[in-house]
Amino acid sequence: MDKVIDDLISLGKGLSITFKNYLEKPVTKQYPEEKRPVPNRTRGRHVLHRYEDGLERCVGCLLCQGTCPAGAIYIEAEENEKDAPVSKGERHARIFDVDLLRCIYCGHCEMACPTNAITLENNTALAGFTRESLLLHKEDLLEPEGTATLGTTEYWDPKPPESVKHKVPSQTGRFDGSSTSAAAVGRGDLKLHSKPINPKVEEEGDDE
Repeated sequence: MDKVIDDLISLGKGLSITFKNYLEKPVTKQYPEEKRPVPNRTRGRHVLHRYEDGLERCVGCLLCQGTCPAGAIYIEAEENEKDAPVSKGERHARIFDVDLLRCIYCGHCEMACPTNAITLENNTALAGFTRESLLLHKEDLLEPEGTATLGTTEYWDPKPPESVKHKVPSQTGRFDGSSTSAAAVGRGDLKLHSKPINPKVEEEGDDE
């Protein structure tokens, strides 16, 4: 008899949780008709970007392929033709494949890219029925002609606050046809010495 009472008490506790949540507003989204908003920095599907004139940002440098810890990126570069260039660099990516089944969405590829050519956007609908459907080729990754965006790069590189703006290098130049800051290529605003400094000579002078 005691066991029956204990079982009824346990059943009542379980049903109390059920009835309590039954009266609350449901949080389930009817996907894909309803989609939950995701943060701007969410790393999802890869996108290759263009410049405003339609040329591709990717210059086939293979840095993203080399830095990928999962080996999910495969690139074959090709020289640009002078009369009909594909990118603003000397080369462009003839083949650019991304294996979504190998990718761990770490973002190393977009951080390594010197021209902001590849970003991981917040499109997380990446399901597929076959392995082939999850192997994306260049034509799948490249944004349409007439579209020129920087993607999530704008959210990962916010503008510095006014209090530290004077500390940020302001010199700009061009890299592979794209304007960039001196900080991005490892140079600050400090003046370069006309002659190399020899620390040993300076130390000897101080002793005298």
